[in-house]
Amino acid sequence: MSGKTPMTPSDAARIQAAEAKQGGGGVEKGGFAARAQAAAAQNVASGKTSPGTQGGVKK
Repeated sequence: MSGKTPMTPSDAARIQAAEAKQGGGGVEKGGFAARAQAAAAQNVASGKTSPGTQGGVKK
């Protein structure tokens, strides 16, 4: 995402779903999906995006 567009909860959910599909239903602790979810939560907490935002900056 190169720092220009903040990670959103919907982005993180898509990443987690793809990783779970590839990994037989589970995701790796501390893996990319977990880091994406943490980044999305931090962006929501800091106001960079909202919980319902899909793929972009909060308007």
